[in-house]
Amino acid sequence: METETKPPILEVAWRKFAQYDDVSVIRTAAYTNLRKWIIIFGMLTTLLSILTVIYPENYSFLPQWGKVVLKYLLVASPLIASLLAAYTNEFYSAGDWLVARAGAEEILKDIYTYRTILKNNDKRREWLEKRLVKTQRSIYRGMNGELVIEPFKGSVPPAPRFTGTPTSDNGFTDLSGEEYFKYRLENELNWHTKKVKVKQKERTRIQLFIYISGAIGALLAAIGDGLAIWVALTASITSAFFGWQQLKNLELVVRNYSKVILELSIISDHWKNLEAEERTQSEVNRMVRSTEEVLWSRNVEYIKAMQEALRDSSLDEEAKLINNVIQEQREADARFRQTLNDSITAQTRETLDEVTESLSEKFEDMLGELAKEASSDIVQAELAAMREAIQEFGERLAKRFGLSNSLEEIKEEYKDVEVSGNTPRAVLNDLLSRYPKTGEVKG
Repeated sequence: METETKPPILEVAWRKFAQYDDVSVIRTAAYTNLRKWIIIFGMLTTLLSILTVIYPENYSFLPQWGKVVLKYLLVASPLIASLLAAYTNEFYSAGDWLVARAGAEEILKDIYTYRTILKNNDKRREWLEKRLVKTQRSIYRGMNGELVIEPFKGSVPPAPRFTGTPTSDNGFTDLSGEEYFKYRLENELNWHTKKVKVKQKERTRIQLFIYISGAIGALLAAIGDGLAIWVALTASITSAFFGWQQLKNLELVVRNYSKVILELSIISDHWKNLEAEERTQSEVNRMVRSTEEVLWSRNVEYIKAMQEALRDSSLDEEAKLINNVIQEQREADARFRQTLNDSITAQTRETLDEVTESLSEKFEDMLGELAKEASSDIVQAELAAMREAIQEFGERLAKRFGLSNSLEEIKEEYKDVEVSGNTPRAVLNDLLSRYPKTGEVKG
């Protein structure tokens, strides 16, 4: 009997169990919460649609900007629901928490087998080690090669299955038939008996909500008038409760737990009916095998039910909305940019045409004004005065430099000479030598 020491292999096994058990519990809760919020946003979308239609026509005392707020919320609600659905579909559709749950239950079954049926077997440590290796590899494959799991840092055996009180199982010592019956069989039987009642009440409550929402919808439809529009909301609520019932799979869970209670009760009754001398090791082994098979079958049924729920889930359809919205937004952006470019181009062309036409008209007007001004008597008189002034200035300049007389003499002397390319060089030289010098620098 291993009464004082903690076998290292059991320490390892308990920590692996606790690690996978934690992953299963945390991931299951996260998946359930995500699905719950998807359902809530789905009902909220229906409610906002109704309020947007009737606001503020039937409620004139409400502010006008409230309708704008409702429209924004109406757009946001299905987008948020679709984002949650896409996220859930991406990171929870594989059901890795189910794989972890199966691994934890497999290890727990092996731990009890080690401590009961194999307690006198010298090879049990090697057997349990091989079983742990096989289970871990199965979990690794089941999670598609992504074993991202936080190590368990608490004490073992983990609570609440083991309370740590003096009368509870310490998780490491070998177990007799009576101890196994108390710590394992009876514990599981009591747990399932309490749990099936909770699940049954939950199932009844959901069914009652479905009936109530359906009846309210039928009543509103019968009354008609302005209330008929609210039938859409009651239908949405009814659909939401149906979806939640399918997600929880309560009917199958209740049946599964009921079967476990039945089978464990039969095993328990048989053990209790045995006399003390009849409770041999063979009977202990039989009780352990039967109990572990029942519990493992419950685990298999649970995993099957959840896998079916995952397959039947409408998350793929719900997640399509966000993809469609994103695609439509991209197309709308492209259309907007094209429209903007076309508008700018058309506006620019129109503006340039107007400016060109305006400038042409102004230029023509200016030319007309200039022509009119140039042909007027005043302008002509001014131009004649300018010519006379220039001529007078030239004559004064010539007199100043003594050019006037010389030029007149040269003009008179050479009036019959035609200056051209055929003019003799001697004549040209003589003409140039007599041309008056001004003192200006040449070149």
